[in-house]
Formats: sequence, C-alpha cells, structure tokens
Amino acid sequence: MTDTLTAPARSRRPTLAEQSTEFRLAVMRVARRLRQERADTDISATQLAALGWITTEGPITLGRIAELERVTPPSMNRTVNWLVGAGYATREASPDDGRKVLLRATPEGAAIIRETRRRRDAWIAKRYTALTPDERETLAKATTILRRLADQ
Repeated sequence: MTDTLTAPARSRRPTLAEQSTEFRLAVMRVARRLRQERADTDISATQLAALGWITTEGPITLGRIAELERVTPPSMNRTVNWLVGAGYATREASPDDGRKVLLRATPEGAAIIRETRRRRDAWIAKRYTALTPDERETLAKATTILRRLADQ
C-alpha cells in the first residue's frame, strides 16, 4: 500500500478554467495594489479614471469619456459633476459647436493625475528591478496581450 504523504505528486497541466482563475486573481491583486498608489484618497477610482481621460485627451466631451470608460453618459455625468464640483475639471462651450460641452482639467486636477501616475510608475519600476531580464521581456509581451484583452 502506497503512503499518500510520500507518493510522488502527479503533475498535470492546469485546465483552462484554472488558468483563467489564476490569471484573474493575479491581475486583480496587481490592480488593487496600483489603485492604492494615488495622490488624492478622496477621489474614487472611477473619478480618477475620468479625470485621467480629461487630462490626457482634453478638451473632451462627456460622451467620449463615457465611451472610453464603457459606461453610460448619465453615469459619467454624475462622475464629471463631482470632478467639476471638486475643482478638478471645468466645462466650457465648444468653439466649433456651442451646443457641445467640452471638459478640461484644472491645474489641480492635472497635478493629481501627474502625481498618481508618478506613484504608480514608481511602484511598478521598483518591482521591475527585482525581475530577471527574461521576466521583464515576458511582461513586455504580456502587456501587448493584456491590451488586446482589455480592448475586446
């Protein structure tokens, strides 16, 4: 009779479901940790994402931000209202079409985005230095794949 404690473990390839679960958990842990690296803890992740688009792509319409974030315009309107009320963004009429409203980051809003990005980049860079060149190359390839997954 074979002792189950000393029997060699059978190696098997994880199933697609198991791989998907492990991948999801790993991505969520990294994302959760990165979300902690931000300049203003009073701003929500959704508000920060919208402010990021406004800062990077602005002036920009509310509809375009909603499209980029894959949410409804009414939902994004609540987010943008908070950003405007907090002094992180402004609304202005489009010079091309007076019916269209454009959003622009205020200097305070842009500073929050710059500092948050700096902190997040520093967090990642610190961890990258502990990786081997092969591991960094693997992550570079994975980045392309992750972008493709996110855009589907």
